[in-house]
Amino acid sequence: MTLSQENALPMSRRPSARRRAASTAALPRHVAPILAICTAVLAAGVAADWIAGAGLVVLWLIWFLLSDEREPPVLPLAMSFQWFQVTCGVYYLALAGRELEAHYASDYRPMVLIGLGCVGALSVGLAIGLKLARFRIRNPVELGSFTVTWRTLMVGYVASSLANAILLQMAWSISGFAQALLALGFVRLGVLFLIFRRLVRNRFRWQWFVGFLLIELILGFTGYFAGFREPLMLAALALLEVFRPRSINHWLRIVAVAGLIGATGLTWIGIRTVYRSEIDAGELADSRIERLGRVGELSSEWLGGDVSTVVDDLDRLVERLWAIYYPALAIARVPDVLPHASGAILRAAVRHIVTPRILFPNKGALPSDSEMVRKYSGIFVASTEEGTSIAFGYAAESYIDFGLPWMFAPALLFGVVMGVAYRTVFRVVYHHELAVGLACVVFWLSLYLFERSWIKTLGTSLTLFLSIGALVIVLDRALLRKKARERAGIAARERRSA
Repeated sequence: MTLSQENALPMSRRPSARRRAASTAALPRHVAPILAICTAVLAAGVAADWIAGAGLVVLWLIWFLLSDEREPPVLPLAMSFQWFQVTCGVYYLALAGRELEAHYASDYRPMVLIGLGCVGALSVGLAIGLKLARFRIRNPVELGSFTVTWRTLMVGYVASSLANAILLQMAWSISGFAQALLALGFVRLGVLFLIFRRLVRNRFRWQWFVGFLLIELILGFTGYFAGFREPLMLAALALLEVFRPRSINHWLRIVAVAGLIGATGLTWIGIRTVYRSEIDAGELADSRIERLGRVGELSSEWLGGDVSTVVDDLDRLVERLWAIYYPALAIARVPDVLPHASGAILRAAVRHIVTPRILFPNKGALPSDSEMVRKYSGIFVASTEEGTSIAFGYAAESYIDFGLPWMFAPALLFGVVMGVAYRTVFRVVYHHELAVGLACVVFWLSLYLFERSWIKTLGTSLTLFLSIGALVIVLDRALLRKKARERAGIAARERRSA
């Protein structure tokens, strides 16, 4: 059966939402705490560090509070990625026995605990928001079925990919609308997720699934940044939505995608320095084909090198992901060397998002995150002079602002707001498939980064909601009007024939 034929099936022949929920149900909840405690004790014994066990308890808490069998697990997956950024160095030291800079050059343990506290507070806030906003969904259209045809998805994927390149060019020339234009570029990720989701539901079409993954890997590796990361995570999200713990095939698919995420990340770390330097020097043209060939050459050279080089690059990858070093230096200096900011950082972030540049053209430029890192960590890190920026992340900023224990309040409150917003998406958007696509892209991009500052976290979330959300609502209402006209036409023909 082809995808277009499946779209044409009547609702009576499609798998019901109840049967799908039963097939994707996770382990019973009363089993989960026992498994979490046993895993935590085991991890603490292996790592000889109780923080490892505490970290796994927080991970279990994330999935216990935020899992919902009715929707893709975008909220627990995003928070799990934050959790990984907080704890990966702890488990890497325990399993590989290799020290990173944060291990020997900072007192990393307090910052890991603070990070776990912020991730936990944000997760609890999300859960509270989801509970508070349990409004009844207003007549969802085609719940458990497909709203968009396969042909429309293909056209949308090609069109959004081409539009993304245009929007990137426009964003640099229209400063007042730059953030909105950049946010609209993420529409292609929503279309891509709906494609992945379509390919794994009811029957896994692995040829198409692998084909789209290859396309995204090519596009990602031939850009300047690691553009393959989000598509791979969306593929994993689509697989997790239909995951059945008792199916070996489902485990193999998840492991394969997870392995691909790790392999591509490690390869990128190994080749990116040379690759980017050649782009900056003008040695590589804008041709995707030429860049792909060069990526292949660099990857082959990297794989053919010494094993020690690959191991060193693995250290660099974990060090890049473990967003602890600079925040750990900062909390060691605050308040002993520098006083708490008494909320100044968060106030500046809120003031920035409520004064959009289009209405306040004289608003100053957004300061580099590196300036705050330099001030509070005491390290002269790279900044705009080198074309980069290094951020503390919202957890360290909250500590600098308020200290313990009030630093967890902003994360908790932000989680409540985002939880309410998540439910609101399914209240406002009638077509369930469109609501799922919107929610997964917006909430993944808004929540997955632990190292993002408050000013960028709040600004990114609001911009994504206003731009992509408005576009989806317009499409949703257009589809409703189209179906209303079709029903009116059918009723008119029936009256004439009668």
